[in-house]
Amino acid sequence: MNNGLYASCDEAAVEAADSTREPRHPRLIIASTILASTLALIDGSVVNVGLPAISASLHADISDLQWIVNAYLLPLSALILLGGAAGDRYGRKRLLIAGVTLFALASLACALAWNLSALFVARFVQGVSAAMLMPNSLAILGQSFSGEAKGRAIGIWAAVGAAAAAIGPVLGGWLIDASSWRLIFLINLPLAAAAIALTYISVDADQTRNSAPLDLIGGLLATAGLGITTWALTRGSAYGWSPLAFATLCAGALLLAGFVLFEHQRGNKAMMPLALFGSPSFVGLTLLTFLLYGALGGLFVAVPYVLITAGGYSATGAGAALLPLPLVIALASPFAGAFAAKSGPRVPLALGPIIVALGFLLLLRMGRGEDYWRDVFPAIVVIATGMAMSVAPLTTAVLMSVDAAHVGAASGFNSAVARNGGLVATALIGSVLVMTGPALLSAMKNAAVAGALACVAASFSAFLLIAANTRR
Repeated sequence: MNNGLYASCDEAAVEAADSTREPRHPRLIIASTILASTLALIDGSVVNVGLPAISASLHADISDLQWIVNAYLLPLSALILLGGAAGDRYGRKRLLIAGVTLFALASLACALAWNLSALFVARFVQGVSAAMLMPNSLAILGQSFSGEAKGRAIGIWAAVGAAAAAIGPVLGGWLIDASSWRLIFLINLPLAAAAIALTYISVDADQTRNSAPLDLIGGLLATAGLGITTWALTRGSAYGWSPLAFATLCAGALLLAGFVLFEHQRGNKAMMPLALFGSPSFVGLTLLTFLLYGALGGLFVAVPYVLITAGGYSATGAGAALLPLPLVIALASPFAGAFAAKSGPRVPLALGPIIVALGFLLLLRMGRGEDYWRDVFPAIVVIATGMAMSVAPLTTAVLMSVDAAHVGAASGFNSAVARNGGLVATALIGSVLVMTGPALLSAMKNAAVAGALACVAASFSAFLLIAANTRR
């Protein structure tokens, strides 16, 4: 809803009325945004249980496996800011429908991929389309509801999205065991068709436009910087820090620094407005998002891989091992979202990551999987409890920290930070994936400790956020 810096008073009044009126089809709007975002969330998790099968089918090594995940996460992380800004300028409904359509086509290409190169390209296109649909899905929720209704809607969105992200591996594992890994991409097609139909029916036509050009140079700098940095982290974690890997990491850091400088020069026209970082609250939320979702991203890659490789689990069993996560989050997130809307998100954001950290420490009991209920289940339940306290309040806090004109940019940035956390975690998880036998279990325990430390740091940033707001 960005009409430019000098919107007239009449336009501002209309926007205020639009942001508070009751939507005509509230349930259908929630359903359409959930279906659209579920596409991206499922592909962020279902592929993880398919990595061993894809490796056997396409003869992929450890680095290839990491890039099957990161070829998707890289454009999603780098371009989701551009996707949010494009929705603000050219219409969120239009961008959502276009993103879902492209995602369906890319999913079909993944299913038909004949070698690793074709799969990498198709996964990259999936990431680009996810960067279009994810921020605009959430922004449509933000513009359609207000007050406690917004908190409840976001809570439902977060609960169902988290459930789909973790239920996906169970369905995907069953499809892999029953037939082929290629079917895990084909399940996206009916979801995409339903999302397009519901969005067309329920979401109001786009009314606002902004003729300012998109920040394409910024998008290219971010993509190149993240891509080179991710390659260096992937190479270094799996095969050791050679001079080439270290030099590449420095080059990626320079490109990312150039991206920040370029965004500073563009001011309000940037896809990542640096003025947002003038608030200590926003900085704290950004750090919390990166650390918490980074830890969770590492969990979704490492745990299924270790259970299949070292524990002898089937793909279905490895996916089912994470099933307590969506069940707990689905039950608790709507209440957490409503509670945060009434009392504020700071307290649950401080306590949630600590509980997640305790869950990661419980993963130290994880052995070869002889007793799932004793060694794995308690850790997953504790992690899920902490995430349920954090997901909806974090999303609500970010959306409410900016004005209506920047809802798309803020939601895009928050999603970008979350995906970047997963991107970095996946790049660094090579030290686990490259191991076998007892060494694999030892590396997994080291990764669990690292995840716990990241969550403690996330909680600390939330405490700083509380202190900053108290001083105000």
